[in-house]
Amino acid sequence: MQKISPFLWLNDNAEEAVSFYLSVFKDGKILRKACYAEVPSEDRPPCPPVGTVMTVEFELFGQSYTALNGGPIFTFNEAISFVVACESQEELDRYWDALIADGGQPVQCGWLKDKFGVSWQIVPTVLADLMSSSDPAVCSRVTQAMLKMIKLDFATLKQAAAAAAK
Repeated sequence: MQKISPFLWLNDNAEEAVSFYLSVFKDGKILRKACYAEVPSEDRPPCPPVGTVMTVEFELFGQSYTALNGGPIFTFNEAISFVVACESQEELDRYWDALIADGGQPVQCGWLKDKFGVSWQIVPTVLADLMSSSDPAVCSRVTQAMLKMIKLDFATLKQAAAAAAK
């Protein structure tokens, strides 16, 4: 078992969310499911009916996650996001398009929200190198270029880094 893993509180669609993530990220699998059990009514907080799926443990690229059907009490926000490091524009485009499909929303600077409200950052692996250049002018040009983008573009970011100072 992984020492630390993300736990996603969903209303009542944990299985749907897990199926969606497994369709987007092909290197994944369901590890196990647990259902709500019979508990005496005086000890049972309000929750879905007995036998309803409570949690789905799953894995994406070796990282374990748990999705919970916890009810409408909590929702996601941008304070937590998942970063997907992409080696090519094609890979970035594929993840971006899949995650905004069917109700997801593009945000800015490589950020988006999927149809479940989970925030993602879909970024080129080269971005970290460009943003940590020892030349502050390179960092500034890359940052300025990135701030104008919704979905990040490898070529534009590299061109900004390589541009001669004005």
